[in-house]
Amino acid sequence: MDKKQLAITATKARMLALDMVHTAASGHIGGSLSSLDALTVLYFNKLRVDPQNPHDPERDRFVLSKGHCSPALYATLALRGFFPVEDCKLFRSIKGHMSGHAEMHHVPGVDMSTGSLGQGISVAVGMALAGKIDGKGYRVYSLLGDGECQEGQVWEAAMAAAKYKLDNLCAIIDHNGLQIDGRNDDVMPVMPLDKKFEAFNWNVLSVNGHDYDALSDAFDKAAAMNNGKPTVVIMETIKGKGVSYMENNAGWHGKAPNDEQYAVAISELEAYLKELEG
Repeated sequence: MDKKQLAITATKARMLALDMVHTAASGHIGGSLSSLDALTVLYFNKLRVDPQNPHDPERDRFVLSKGHCSPALYATLALRGFFPVEDCKLFRSIKGHMSGHAEMHHVPGVDMSTGSLGQGISVAVGMALAGKIDGKGYRVYSLLGDGECQEGQVWEAAMAAAKYKLDNLCAIIDHNGLQIDGRNDDVMPVMPLDKKFEAFNWNVLSVNGHDYDALSDAFDKAAAMNNGKPTVVIMETIKGKGVSYMENNAGWHGKAPNDEQYAVAISELEAYLKELEG
């Protein structure tokens, strides 16, 4: 996809994620909206995946380590063709399998069930190590929240990835600066993430997480750096991106909009989509 098509697709994904959370009256929308530009670039331009063969052993792997942001992943997978968009209506419903956290057994295209923070990147390290041992050419990507980097398990995984020289692994950090209880800097500061990962012997790339060209270039650089080091892409993002009253507002970490709020949000996204398509 070119940049315009990526923007259109990401906007449609934001609308779908918003609809899912509103319909369920539950879910994590803020961090879903901040990460959707990166997910769109990955699934529509970078990852070697086949919606008709989601278990292809040669496929690239993606692990949503911040598993509570499943609305972003489910919306992206649906638009990519892994399952009908209509299935998203069953998000967090007893009638379906679209769990509130990423679920691999019933949702095509999900490579790992996640939820407990820190475990996703740890599993991604295992996947990348298995690929190295088996001599496979697939790459492994894992998306983490910046608040998630307060977990000790993240840094254990970082040490293991460096030890085993997993240059087929790319971690992506959604650095929007906010978590459920407020600003990261007030809860438990995580910066400077770049220097920390450098100290753990990783390649480090920093990008604007809403710039499609910058994201594409970063993922290409990560894939080309066959220097025996894993790579982390640290994205500067806006929590709640695309909905004015949600942007940079920690209160929208895990809250569903009511009918009036939903109408305002959808109206804003529809207006932006119309502008893009026009």
